Amino acid sequence: MAQLDTLDIVVLVALLLGTVAYFTKGTYWAVQKDPYATSFANGSASKAGKSRNILEKMQESGKNCVVFYGSQTGTAEDYASRLAKEGSSRFGLKTMTADLEEYDYDNFDQFPEDHVAVFVLATYGEGEPTDNAVEFYEFIGGDDVSFSEKGGPDGEPLGGLKYVAFGLGNNTYEHYNSMVRNVTKYLDRLGAKRIGEPGEGDDGAGTMEEDFLAWKEPMWTALADTMNLEEREAVYEPVFEVTEKPDLSPEDDTVYVGEPNKNHLEGASKGPYNAHNPYIAPIAESRELFNDKSRNCLHMEVDISGSNLSYTTGDHIAVWPTNPGREVERFLRVLGLEDRRHTVISVKGLDATAKVPFPTPTTYEAVVRYHMEIGAAVSRQFVSSLAQFAPNDEIKAEMNRIGGDKDVFAEKVSSQHYNLAQFLESFSQSWDKIPFSMMIEGLHKLQPRYYSISSSSLAQKKQISITAVVASVAVENSPNIVLGVTTNYLLALKQKQHGDPDPDPHGLEYAITGPRNKYDGIHVPVHVRHSNFKLPSDPAKPIIMVGPGSGVAPFRGFVQERAQLAKNGETVGKTILFFGCRNEAEDFIYKEQWEQWKQDLGDQFEIVTAFSRDGPQKVYVQHRLKEKAEEVNKLLEQKAYFYVCGDAANMARDVNETLSQLISDQRGVSKQKGEEIVKSMRAANQYQEDVWS
Repeated sequence: MAQLDTLDIVVLVALLLGTVAYFTKGTYWAVQKDPYATSFANGSASKAGKSRNILEKMQESGKNCVVFYGSQTGTAEDYASRLAKEGSSRFGLKTMTADLEEYDYDNFDQFPEDHVAVFVLATYGEGEPTDNAVEFYEFIGGDDVSFSEKGGPDGEPLGGLKYVAFGLGNNTYEHYNSMVRNVTKYLDRLGAKRIGEPGEGDDGAGTMEEDFLAWKEPMWTALADTMNLEEREAVYEPVFEVTEKPDLSPEDDTVYVGEPNKNHLEGASKGPYNAHNPYIAPIAESRELFNDKSRNCLHMEVDISGSNLSYTTGDHIAVWPTNPGREVERFLRVLGLEDRRHTVISVKGLDATAKVPFPTPTTYEAVVRYHMEIGAAVSRQFVSSLAQFAPNDEIKAEMNRIGGDKDVFAEKVSSQHYNLAQFLESFSQSWDKIPFSMMIEGLHKLQPRYYSISSSSLAQKKQISITAVVASVAVENSPNIVLGVTTNYLLALKQKQHGDPDPDPHGLEYAITGPRNKYDGIHVPVHVRHSNFKLPSDPAKPIIMVGPGSGVAPFRGFVQERAQLAKNGETVGKTILFFGCRNEAEDFIYKEQWEQWKQDLGDQFEIVTAFSRDGPQKVYVQHRLKEKAEEVNKLLEQKAYFYVCGDAANMARDVNETLSQLISDQRGVSKQKGEEIVKSMRAANQYQEDVWS
């Protein structure tokens, strides 16, 4: 055997070290940090401490109440913040909010008995946890869940944990509020002591806010009794300190004027792109799909080739909107900030656990335009909180009356579909006594809007298609028109791309070039959210899709994918699409493409249409489903996958009912048995929904 000399050994060691370095990059060294997590100047979770030990965090900051939230769109996070604030101001609790994904749970068995945990949990999709609550849900519901200490009387490891729970759900989904129901079941099984009844808010019935308000009062009573708390008069105590910085200018390169994080501020945007860090994507193509000048439906192609983003057919694309200039102006004017819009401010938490929801230093206008949900519906509880800052005693009394009576609130506010500035403006042109910190605390963070991707990743992996109807709804008995923040933003971008020098849908005045013109050239901030709404892994499996209107979006991607598979020589199963709209001539979207894909797929593709206003009687997709009952049932017996996308409150529920009856009739079984078969299809992932309320 040949002997190795010194040079050989040196070379081999160098190669070995190089190999180790290569495979550990990104794990043990050169780790890519989340640019969002480090971008906030003050009050961020990262600055308060990086420990994942919640008990340690509570002890360090002197807290005895933690409000955990599992939130997808920001509503559960908002309710968590409101509970934390109310617990502090009314009962003297030392409160903090906590994102479930930022902490570990294996020391819950050491939770002090004089502390309390609150869980505010949204249910996402078909009974799933929100993205930030997945690990918690899997841990607490696991068969072999284990904690740091094996203590607890009678095998109850969480015997010292007192907790409260509220759930956010939608009764149009089968697994209504399953998160809060399951989590309370798991916690109770582990010996935790629940205080009061778990609350359940119903977005499907439109009663979420009233459900929350009705639940929290008896909850506070029960909590006060259990923990010997004394109620006191609630006085506004700011969570954030807002300091004006006259020595800084919006032109300074350290001042954020709408950039979401430090990398974007410095012009060096880089991945990973996600819910904290959008990719500024070029819009490669945009066009109008409707032949009706009174309505708009947009098709857009978003180019992701310059990013590390990827998607699979059936996923969602998130679009990060900006607020329209018209509402930004109204908001600043009503709060008396019109002349100080460009004043630079620094915002920091007055408590180590307070998390500033945007990077600072920034300006009043940047916060209002890019970070606050100023177009959202007004909360009755917030009306009561604002009464103390009314311009005069008469308005204060009326604000208290509206905030204190749900029927008066429904008549004066909800029925008018006011946003906050519109509501305040209906009383007075000036509310300059309201602290800006209260608006930061009281309004949601402006959230990305999610759209079902309408393209196939197999056919076009570097371009994502969006199909979106532009929201513009007149309010009955009111001069107000409810305008979709994001769809009108996309419409403005489409208008600009088609040569309009001053794109301004509905007079909304969007700043479409973005902060410091960084979105110029027709760009939009996006990220991708992966979905469980997927084609069967075997393309030979038959599929049945029901998608009226823009609910056809993901099915355009499904059919495009199957057409591409057929071109590639693969065997593709029967593919039936039930599509509905008002008129064939006005809103039969993608008609030419369906015809092309029909040629590609031959007899394996069939589109069944329902044009509700083209005949003497209204015809919907449910009616067409009944007409095709025999064929649909045969395909289901061949284990066809059944998909529904669109309106949850009416269409999706009716389709579910129609399918149950169809199975009952075709198979000669009872209606109850038909319903059980549909339920078993859902459980086997053979019946999938991508619906919205």
